[in-house]
Amino acid sequence: MIRIVIADDHPIVRDGLRKLLTLEDDFEVIGEAADGREVLDRLQELEPDILLLDLRMPNLDGLAALQVLQQSNNKTKVIVLTASEDKNEFVQAMKLGCSGIVLKQTAPDLIVKSIRKVYGGEIWLDSHTTAAVMRQFAAPGEAGSISPGGKTRERSPLSQREREIVQLVSQGFKNKEMAEKMFISEQTVKNHLHNIFDKLGVSDRLELALYAIHKGLHIANGER
Repeated sequence: MIRIVIADDHPIVRDGLRKLLTLEDDFEVIGEAADGREVLDRLQELEPDILLLDLRMPNLDGLAALQVLQQSNNKTKVIVLTASEDKNEFVQAMKLGCSGIVLKQTAPDLIVKSIRKVYGGEIWLDSHTTAAVMRQFAAPGEAGSISPGGKTRERSPLSQREREIVQLVSQGFKNKEMAEKMFISEQTVKNHLHNIFDKLGVSDRLELALYAIHKGLHIANGER
């Protein structure tokens, strides 16, 4: 079972989400929160797998709650569920460690899909959100960035091994886990990441994951 906590200050939203999620056999809504302080209490008390987090809440907003969670050892994966289309908030939320962003106007089946994907270790952004966040991360015209025409330019092509590493980074694997999975040393993983960052013109793992989602590199060839 995927254990879920819903955090939103509107009772009608929480009620609607609970009814939607309880239709799924593998979902269990184990708690709700109406403000940021309550979110932190619920997470400490219940330790859910997934937190659906609204950004605009009283007492402590969603971004502030994310900041507290980032500094803790809590293992809950966070999906931001928001009516806002402020790309600056999206970027802040991703930098603070959320694993997905879902707009409240999203179709119900995509909310369900996002929970399963994030629970499985992937990052979830829809095409609209990805484009907005990518524009914030990359300046037009730079190598590895999105040009005004919408195409991304790389300094040089990625090798097959580098593509495998990009997929694993996008799925949330750490360096040590990637080394074990690929039967290589952790230093070799670091060397590959350095080369990948240089080729794509990205500066950290988050930008790499966003780039991978934008280009479809986060999906293994057999899954396309």
